[in-house]
Amino acid sequence: MNRLSAQLDAVESAMPLSIAGRVQAISGMTIEATDLPLPLGSMCRINSLGGRSSLAEVIGFQSDRTLLMALTPTGGVSRGDAIENVSSSPRVWCSPKLLGRVLDGFGRPIDRRGAIEAIESRRIDGGSIAPLQREPIRKPLATGVRAIDALLTCGRGQRMGIFSGPGVGKSTLISSIARYTSADVSVIALIGERGREVQEVRDQVTAARGMDRCVVITSTGDEPPLLRVRAAQVATTIAEYFRDRGNHVLLVMDSLTRMCHAQRQIGLAAKEPPAMRGYPPSVFALIPQVLERAGNAPHGSITAFHTVLVEGDDFHEPIADAVKGITDGQLWLSRTLANKGQFPAIDVLQSISRVREDVVDEVQLSAARRVLSLLATYQEIEDLVNVGAYVPGVNKEFDLAVQARPRIIDFLRQDANSAIDFDDSRGALRDLTQHIEQLERKVLGAR
Repeated sequence: MNRLSAQLDAVESAMPLSIAGRVQAISGMTIEATDLPLPLGSMCRINSLGGRSSLAEVIGFQSDRTLLMALTPTGGVSRGDAIENVSSSPRVWCSPKLLGRVLDGFGRPIDRRGAIEAIESRRIDGGSIAPLQREPIRKPLATGVRAIDALLTCGRGQRMGIFSGPGVGKSTLISSIARYTSADVSVIALIGERGREVQEVRDQVTAARGMDRCVVITSTGDEPPLLRVRAAQVATTIAEYFRDRGNHVLLVMDSLTRMCHAQRQIGLAAKEPPAMRGYPPSVFALIPQVLERAGNAPHGSITAFHTVLVEGDDFHEPIADAVKGITDGQLWLSRTLANKGQFPAIDVLQSISRVREDVVDEVQLSAARRVLSLLATYQEIEDLVNVGAYVPGVNKEFDLAVQARPRIIDFLRQDANSAIDFDDSRGALRDLTQHIEQLERKVLGAR
């Protein structure tokens, strides 16, 4: 979308008439209004006594009433308060000056560094790239994490899910990827997370590559659910803006689950019937709307890493299952590995990159398959090894897996504050396979 198209879209979606309604009732997070014929997604202002005002968004309709949910605190709102329209569609102002800044769910700076020059207004609920306009994924994207770059290589324009239980290291992993990626621009969305993490992420990124190539959008867990969903859409829209300028963008969202939890609150407030495990249908409609906006365009790309917080370490809960069917691969973080102090705690046998074969050469692909095969073989006999029932010399592949495992584990370990160049990761994988070949000759000689 060029700048002229964006401005024409803003004019077409504008609402020239002033429409006013009244607060009729408030039930939980739902505000019911009368005489307010506004479309879904419209932003309104509620004017209360004493000059106080609050913002709300239209989320649905019931009979002759319009249902709204607050975007800001609603203290002091009472029945009969006037409601007036502010905008007919959710939008955000984009600009190259966004680089280096920290924004809230409205796209406003919260880093106390002054206003940002507004250049282009974009709808935050934009559509995805048309299927036949998507460019194929053919080039690798370096993440700085050896286990990913060597064994689970990601491609430019790929969508990856990072699945993890609480406290397993997903936030640390995405911070590392955002710091050390080879992408031109990083857009980091912190959705529904702890407030202290915002400062930590900014400091980590600044120390590694500088904030001049990053934008951070945040909506913490104590903010209204509409603002959390809006922040996720704002981050995706900003990533699309830089993509359309010809950049290769890394979009990191932590977490997609918190966005879905917020949408569940919105859906239930809009009187949607709960479906699977209390999630209304709008949640499962929102997930592909967000994920499909990443990918390769004719000019520029968005590579997306979305974290999924699995409740109770249940990797088959509804959100995880929905995301697995849409993404181009998954990284599974293991609590067992995290408890052993291994970072990143990626279970490489459960993880997959569906574009790996398209972005690496045959030599690296063969080496990665050999390493993963030995890990899988060791997993088959791990219980026997732990109880002392394993007998060497019976099976050549078993012997090789046992002897190679310490070196493979060392290969998978990496300090969270260090980056490994993509070529260095490939070189380390080559050295590992040479070590495995030496062990294999030794095992065959012993037989």
